[in-house]
Amino acid sequence: MSSYQQRWLALVAVSGFLAVALGAFAAHGLKPYLDERAQEWFKLATTYQMWHTLALLGLAATWIEKNKGFRLAAWGWLIGVLLFAGSLYLMAVTGNTRLAFITPIGGLALLLGWLSLFVGVVRSRVS
Repeated sequence: MSSYQQRWLALVAVSGFLAVALGAFAAHGLKPYLDERAQEWFKLATTYQMWHTLALLGLAATWIEKNKGFRLAAWGWLIGVLLFAGSLYLMAVTGNTRLAFITPIGGLALLLGWLSLFVGVVRSRVS
C-alpha cells in the first residue's frame, strides 16, 4: 500500500468516525436543543457524509494512483462532504441560515466527484 493510499484511508477513517459520532451526538445530546428543521439538516448531513465516506473507502481500497479521474473523484467527494455536510451541521447548530449558499456548492463538488469517477473508469478501459 502506498503512502498516498494510506493518507486517503486515514481520511476515510476519520470521516466515518465523525459521521457516526455526530449522528449519535445529534440524536442523543442535541435533540432537545434542535428544532425539527435543524434535526433534518443534521440527519441529511450525516447521511451524505456516510455514503460518500463509503464511496471513498471503496475508491481508496482499490486505488489506481495514476488515474486522474479517480483522484479527482476522491477530492470532489472530500471537498463536497466538507462543504455540503459541514454547512448543514453549522446551520443546524447555530441556526445561521446565511451559510445555506455553501450547501449547493458542496453538492456540486459531490456530483463532480461522481462524474470524475465515471470519466476515470471510461478512460481506464480505453487505455
